[in-house]
Amino acid sequence: MNGRRTLTNTIAIPGPADQKTPTVTHPTPLAKAMHVKRITLTSKKNWWMVEMNDEADTDSTASNATTNSFSSSEETAVEPVYDYKHGIDEVQHHAAKSVREESPPPSPIYNPPRHPNSIFSFPTPTAYSAPPNPTASLHPIAHGSASELFKCIVKKPDVIQLEINGEMQSNASDVTVQFLAELRVYTTLHRHRNICAFLGSLENVGMVLEYVDGRTLYDVIIARPALTRAQKIDYHNQLLDGLTHLHSYRLSHGDISLLNIQVTHKMNTIKLLDFGRSVSADSIFKSPDDEPVDPFAYLHDGGRGERKWPSNASNVSTPAAIPSPRIEQIHPGTRPFSAPEILRGECTDPLLADAYSFGMILVCLDRCESIDVKPWDQRKDKLPKDLFDGCQEFEERARVYLRKWNERAAKAL
Repeated sequence: MNGRRTLTNTIAIPGPADQKTPTVTHPTPLAKAMHVKRITLTSKKNWWMVEMNDEADTDSTASNATTNSFSSSEETAVEPVYDYKHGIDEVQHHAAKSVREESPPPSPIYNPPRHPNSIFSFPTPTAYSAPPNPTASLHPIAHGSASELFKCIVKKPDVIQLEINGEMQSNASDVTVQFLAELRVYTTLHRHRNICAFLGSLENVGMVLEYVDGRTLYDVIIARPALTRAQKIDYHNQLLDGLTHLHSYRLSHGDISLLNIQVTHKMNTIKLLDFGRSVSADSIFKSPDDEPVDPFAYLHDGGRGERKWPSNASNVSTPAAIPSPRIEQIHPGTRPFSAPEILRGECTDPLLADAYSFGMILVCLDRCESIDVKPWDQRKDKLPKDLFDGCQEFEERARVYLRKWNERAAKAL
């Protein structure tokens, strides 16, 4: 394993989006031993990450201002916008500032700007266009004399900028990476019933996705009466089918949780969505504590290496068309579904990390309730003694998925 990181004490402080400066107060004994090193705006508008260091370590850590700490998908530390071309940090003081004039013409090779709104600037790059006949598997809600109407979801970047302790903080870099990661999944995968359908990109707005008329898997498992054995097995099979389809392209999900899985009302069809933490299994991985990296730098070669996204015009049945290698960072998803090696910053196989998340989902599905694991135990690959109490269908299978990463490798999805 590599990339083991030194943890710092991290406190997540909730607050309203319009609050300019969070106030951090501690009892006198803590104030003498600890101090605020840095406050970082996260991708969730009502959370800040506050890094605390021992007072004795002030001098040795003051220069390491780029260290991040992660604990869940709602507590993802975000760096200021970084200009990788010139190697300088820059903070954008106006969230609505347009850079459309810098957008290149439509091309399969696209140099993504660091501001997420510019991903969908006019003209939308063809690399992010919809597959042929994207509504083929969808049912229209109405018919006109010359058209069909479909419900859809428009997902747009939500850039937040605040002045905290005299410094401008922005989540633009994190939002950009997540949107590009999600677009990579949707423009790479062939259509699948258990993957939310991608309908294209709406110019100057965001990505357009299938409208899923359903509820989360969390809502399904806590409902009473409890799920029958046949329903549990059906959901298991659908989840495994969708995740296996994703993994066949050497792409991970990165944030499998009860809230990122939808179940339709009519047909009880599983839909996987929210691929913002997806990474390629063929990438070179750096520790999330290191300087932020541009995971799409390989697109900057201008097409000299003929590396581009595989076209959805043909049925992509093998992962051979996916470009490689690339450098990426693996950030934690939602606890307790995030794999221990990810929480430790040591993950080198994102597909096995998905297997751990899938094992946790199976336990919740079997017990028909949400579960939790103490963070410090989960980092050490320790499972609660009563974790499998009440499991009747998937205990043996879940135990395999929840093994330590090196034991889990022998039983991949």
